[in-house]
Amino acid sequence: MSPKFVVVGPPGAGKTTISEMLAARLGLPFRDVDADIVALAGKPISDIFTDDGEPVFRAMEEEAVAKALVEHEGVLALGGGAVLSATTRERLREHTVVFLNVGMAEGVRRTGLSSARPLLSGVNPRATFKALLDARLPLYREVATIEVATDALEPEQVTDAVIKGVGE
Repeated sequence: MSPKFVVVGPPGAGKTTISEMLAARLGLPFRDVDADIVALAGKPISDIFTDDGEPVFRAMEEEAVAKALVEHEGVLALGGGAVLSATTRERLREHTVVFLNVGMAEGVRRTGLSSARPLLSGVNPRATFKALLDARLPLYREVATIEVATDALEPEQVTDAVIKGVGE
């Protein structure tokens, strides 16, 4: 078993929304690795970051991704930082990976610089978001089978673009 599609991208790209829509359109099950981590830890991701630190979260994330890649046969949404792990990037090479790209202005607008997103909280969230995009963009592109720019698109249009792009 393995996922038909793995969806990656930065905060605000629409990973969960598009993954759910893609799964529904294709008649596939949906799974979100962040939800797996929350269920395993018994607390929100923001609390894992606060209580245990980012390294503990990233280790949990790497393990949760590895497990989901083996167990799940539908559409799998990864957390925005999952691609930071070289091990995860290597595991993704065997899968169809959809990179939902979002620009800084649109990403900031969509996330609302939410406190539920621990890496975006702080003194200058816009600068943090820009640094996050700059650091991760090459990693998203490294694992991507298909890339869809989401800034000017509605979720239905993004889903259409994914389906069309994978079909090519």
